[in-house]
Amino acid sequence: MTQPTDIRRGRGLRPRALDVFSCAGGAGTGYQRAGFDVDGCDIADRPNYPFPYHRGDALEYLAHLITTGEIERYAFVHASPPCQDKCALTVGTNRSRGWGGTHEDLVAPTRDLLDRTGLPYVIEQPNGRAKIRKDLTLCGEMFGLGVIRHRNFELGGWTTPQPAHVPHRGRVRGWRHGAYFDGPYVAAYGNGGGKPTVPELQTAMGITWTDVREELTEAIPPAYTEWIGRAFLTSHALEVAA
Repeated sequence: MTQPTDIRRGRGLRPRALDVFSCAGGAGTGYQRAGFDVDGCDIADRPNYPFPYHRGDALEYLAHLITTGEIERYAFVHASPPCQDKCALTVGTNRSRGWGGTHEDLVAPTRDLLDRTGLPYVIEQPNGRAKIRKDLTLCGEMFGLGVIRHRNFELGGWTTPQPAHVPHRGRVRGWRHGAYFDGPYVAAYGNGGGKPTVPELQTAMGITWTDVREELTEAIPPAYTEWIGRAFLTSHALEVAA
């Protein structure tokens, strides 16, 4: 395992957020825009990640931070654990093909560690059967993006009201069961079937710092976590004032 990056650099008045299972930094960028300094952790090599990050197992690293007390440098944790076996895009296909149990579901162990930190946190998951509370559900139309990309968020140790869902303006562009449909949104997953080009994905998601399709299709649009980060900082400021 590689040694941790010196994530203490850049200390200042901004609170620090830890972004675990960070991928290429869609979530982290949103928190940075909201007012946090951000450190990431991902098991894969992520040279496009725009902030200091530790390459390694996210749960092992989180446990290490808790055991050593280094978690105290953070004010907030975001986690996007893999749960592909319960994702809406894979559940039906896996069952129909006799698959199942081949993907890791790390939601429960992630939550256990996040509770141990004593910090406010967010767990993010796509629509599906992952066992999280859907305290927030956000989609691209809420932020004027070119994707729908519904994402659910469980909030630990803090709350904020669910914003009103904005009606979609049409269909996701692409082929469905042999028919082509046009629409104002692109499909930010997979290949083929009328899927967007990488530049189209970048524009639709609001992500410019990576041109790796796999990273783009796995990312959270930064607008989502910018909204969450601002909501947290606003509620935190109100608690301090009280």
